[in-house]
Amino acid sequence: MKKVGLVVCALLIWTLAAVSSGVAAERIFFGIATGGTGGTYYPLGGMLAQLISNNVEVNGSKLSATAETANASVANASLLGREGIESAFVAADILDAAYKGTNQFDGKAIKNIRALGALYPETVQLVVRGNSGITNFEDIKGKSVSSGSPGSGQWQLLGDLLNAYGLDRKDVSEDYSSFSQSVEKIKDNNLDASLITAGTPTASIMELANNHSVRIVSLTGEPIAKLREVQPYYAQAVLPANTYAGQTEDVQTIAVRAIWATHANLDENVAYAIVKALYENLETLEKVHVKGKEITLATALESVSVPLHPGAERYYKEKGLLK
Repeated sequence: MKKVGLVVCALLIWTLAAVSSGVAAERIFFGIATGGTGGTYYPLGGMLAQLISNNVEVNGSKLSATAETANASVANASLLGREGIESAFVAADILDAAYKGTNQFDGKAIKNIRALGALYPETVQLVVRGNSGITNFEDIKGKSVSSGSPGSGQWQLLGDLLNAYGLDRKDVSEDYSSFSQSVEKIKDNNLDASLITAGTPTASIMELANNHSVRIVSLTGEPIAKLREVQPYYAQAVLPANTYAGQTEDVQTIAVRAIWATHANLDENVAYAIVKALYENLETLEKVHVKGKEITLATALESVSVPLHPGAERYYKEKGLLK
């Protein structure tokens, strides 16, 4: 018994000595606000969090990153504004509006928001059942359509699209469900259409298409040119054939790039380390998530209109993207 006691005592002394000498590394917790589980933000955020946790150490401390479900771009920008989380995914147009205090942020500019880097293009998808009579955007007049919560980027987009096509919010019955909820309602014939902006293939749409006939409505022509005058961050895009089960042809639509953002008070060394971890482990990321293939160092500054965080800026200068 005495020998056991001596061994335990020795272990305690060694542990205390190790802690006091800095041998036991402290962990820094790092959050990534994403979106709902039915979109692309959440699964990609989970993969990025794992990548950071496996590769990032700052001043002898390991980063322990987690992806958190959130209400996507508008809510994420506001969360960063009050420093409620370390980083978040935000659509480029929403990030720009947040910093300038326009659109949904009218009069409430979030000046402490900073960019870490551009990620991938998010595709605008107007989803309806395959047997629906909705074949063009104008056909949603008099129909029920989900646009996400009021004030969200998705909600703003629907308003912009309606205006571009000469319609009004009064012309549709709006539903404020999440991506996953709206897909369930389409499945049950309780909703005519859902407007979903996300990386493709989108999990919730895949689930729907695998069990039901669906159609992704084309968004193109003069009305879209008009929309792009209002929201210049939207670019013309093509949803390739066979992105979803039963989708046999390309669909002309639009897309906006997702940006990884933070706030001005994030430690510069942490910002540098996480940006480096992302862009120097893209090969790993693309193996575990399809959108990883669309994230590149070459496009890291594309659609970034707000100030870069100094840590991110340092990394891009090292890589020759900035002088």
